[in-house]
Amino acid sequence: MEDAWFLAQAKELLAVVRSKSSAPAIVGGSAFTIMPEAILDYIGAEYGVVGEGEQVISSIVADLVAGKEVVRLTDAQTVPLSAAQMGSPRYDQDILSYYHEESGQINMQTKRGCPHRCVYCTYPSLEGNKFRPQDFGAVVDDIEKVQRDFGISSFFFTDSVFNDAKGYYLQFTEELVKRDLGITWTGFFRPQGLGREELQLMKSAGLYAVELGTDAGCDATLNGLQKGFTFADVLEVNKACIAEQIPAAHYVMFGGPDETYETVAEGLHNIEQIDTNVVFAFSGLRILPGTELHQRAIDEQIVAADNSLLMPAYYFSPHIEADKMNEMILATFKKRREWIFPPSEGQKRLTVMRNFGYRGLLWDTLVTYDKGRRRS
Repeated sequence: MEDAWFLAQAKELLAVVRSKSSAPAIVGGSAFTIMPEAILDYIGAEYGVVGEGEQVISSIVADLVAGKEVVRLTDAQTVPLSAAQMGSPRYDQDILSYYHEESGQINMQTKRGCPHRCVYCTYPSLEGNKFRPQDFGAVVDDIEKVQRDFGISSFFFTDSVFNDAKGYYLQFTEELVKRDLGITWTGFFRPQGLGREELQLMKSAGLYAVELGTDAGCDATLNGLQKGFTFADVLEVNKACIAEQIPAAHYVMFGGPDETYETVAEGLHNIEQIDTNVVFAFSGLRILPGTELHQRAIDEQIVAADNSLLMPAYYFSPHIEADKMNEMILATFKKRREWIFPPSEGQKRLTVMRNFGYRGLLWDTLVTYDKGRRRS
């Protein structure tokens, strides 16, 4: 567990805006939607939008201009947006340049929603519990526009899960192949049902790395998180990535539901079977309102029922002590340079590389294939 609290920065940013403008502030987004009232009270903005705001924001602004009364919180979650309503982003040179300079890539999205029921996750409540694919042709149009007008050819797909079981991702990939834009891209992937055939198709469309929601090190803790796959699935996907020479990063959390010292030891043993690729380990799980983990934390008296969770609170299994567990993780992770714990260690490495002018994911440079070729 390493605290990262960004609301104070948001409050400071609003103060800067108000020093330059008297216009009322409207806030929104995923974090805001998770705990809108608490965040609105803390930041001190006049208005907030809960849920997908690209449709309602225009109405709010029009009403404010017309002098009409506007409610403090507008709930846009009642009817999820259709593919046509999602529309395309309005690209701005300054904003795109900033993100490209900082990260080396630009975010895109091909679908919203998530049908999985991970105990800690807010995606289903934020975007709905079904995948809602966008118009894939329109998404590729956007990619082509960004490439043509702004000279950017590297992208990160922010879908909750890129490789959905319905195969929408394959349809999208086929559209990319057809356009042959010469881009590179990556995204978030589920370590299940992802074999060499699928990876070959995506690689032909520009896929150069995958970030895997492995989440836990053994089946007992995967079950505790309600992941719906096994560690054997993880190893199969990792094997396929190595065979196709596509770097993979596994994100693994320790200390979650049903974690014991025995499952920590088993998880660390299993992680040693993840050959070649990168592993990021995390200690504790952030508790967010409305999740099953939140209710479990209340039942186990880890947090009080009236805790707004505005300040970060973390779940640790009552069967372990965090410090002892962290010592176990450190003892294993110091064996290999491509295993990173705690997260701050990874940030230090990334900062050094960025200072030397490197951009992109950066962790993929830690992957060395059997042929001795290192990705750059």
